[in-house]
Amino acid sequence: MWANKAAAILSVAGGGQGRRCQYHLCQIGVYLDLHFINKPEFFLNGWQPPAKFDSDGKLIDLAIEEGLKEVLLSLQSFTLRLQGKNLKDKSGIDSSIGA
Repeated sequence: MWANKAAAILSVAGGGQGRRCQYHLCQIGVYLDLHFINKPEFFLNGWQPPAKFDSDGKLIDLAIEEGLKEVLLSLQSFTLRLQGKNLKDKSGIDSSIGA
């Protein structure tokens, strides 16, 4: 079920707890034959000012939103590479070359 799937790990915690959880999940994932993206890593200290979320839980920090987009784009590209497909941008240039 999990073997040969692409994966990414995100964490929102305080201090180093998120990092430790991510590294442990990676260890578990290796046992399950998951393939994790290496970059970018994403660690968010959700309790450090300024506020990252509004009162409804909606993300309001644009820099963090951009970081999340980078992770998702990397995961998409890696998934397609594992499947033997190429990701092409709007110009038709193969963006997986040299990746």
